[in-house]
Amino acid sequence: MVAQTTTGIRALQIAFIGFGEAGSAIASGWEPDRHSVAAYDIKTEAQATVVDIRARCAEHGVICCATLAEALAGAELVFSTVTADQAVVAATQAAAHLPRDAFFCDLNSCAPSSKRRAEAIIAGVGARYVDVAVMAPVWPKRNMVPLLISGPHAAAACPVLTSLPMAPRVVTGAVGRASAIKMIRSVMVKGLEALTAECVLAAVAAGVEDEVLPSLLHGHPHMDVAAAAAYNFERSMAHGERRAAEMEEVAKTLADLGLPSGMSAATVHWQRAIAAAARAGADVENADGIQEIAAQLLPSIRRPPG
Repeated sequence: MVAQTTTGIRALQIAFIGFGEAGSAIASGWEPDRHSVAAYDIKTEAQATVVDIRARCAEHGVICCATLAEALAGAELVFSTVTADQAVVAATQAAAHLPRDAFFCDLNSCAPSSKRRAEAIIAGVGARYVDVAVMAPVWPKRNMVPLLISGPHAAAACPVLTSLPMAPRVVTGAVGRASAIKMIRSVMVKGLEALTAECVLAAVAAGVEDEVLPSLLHGHPHMDVAAAAAYNFERSMAHGERRAAEMEEVAKTLADLGLPSGMSAATVHWQRAIAAAARAGADVENADGIQEIAAQLLPSIRRPPG
């Protein structure tokens, strides 16, 4: 039976599929014990990561489930927060356990065509699929990060999400419209990040950063390339693989529109290259300035000329 909180607001049974940065950030902003929140993350199946997932769930008052079926049992509102390349897989696996009429909010950064595939799977079992586009980093806004939502169930889901609270905005149209907005925006946003990485690393490698960076700042005073690069490098080292998967979905979006996707493909390369540098031991946590950051990254990224 659905309970009532002391505020009189209806308590919900909520489930997360995937409980990484996005899922945990969202859950961390809700009032403790206001809703029953469970989570299943595939990392609970690996001995190397299960302790971290359990600790993350415990930190946010979330029930850590050993199976997807356990997490989805009785769920009224489901958030899919996996990686972009696993979004359709997650929908497929969830379909066998979803209660009828449950909202399935797909927050993954996917091409509209991927969202439509997931919608067909979820609708096939009588649940309500909602295309959700997360329009800013989840930190520091957490549960109040701006969301665009679309599809036939978006209007019904909107007040439910708002009550948690969250910050959704309905965009009129079918499943895929919210994601199309995000995907096409990412061509510019993450493309600029890749362009910044290529420019700054090349400048440091050539020993001309003391000329290039001030020149850019003079020509574009609103854009501090060195500061942006330092922030972007840190983010890509931590999340480059996930962001590369998102940009592959961006490239797919463009291909579905019959357009070339060279910039997006190059962005995939740069996100993966920087993430690989982190795995190879690059550490910028204590780096002082863009030169020291580049010195950590360049050994893994540089290739012999020719």
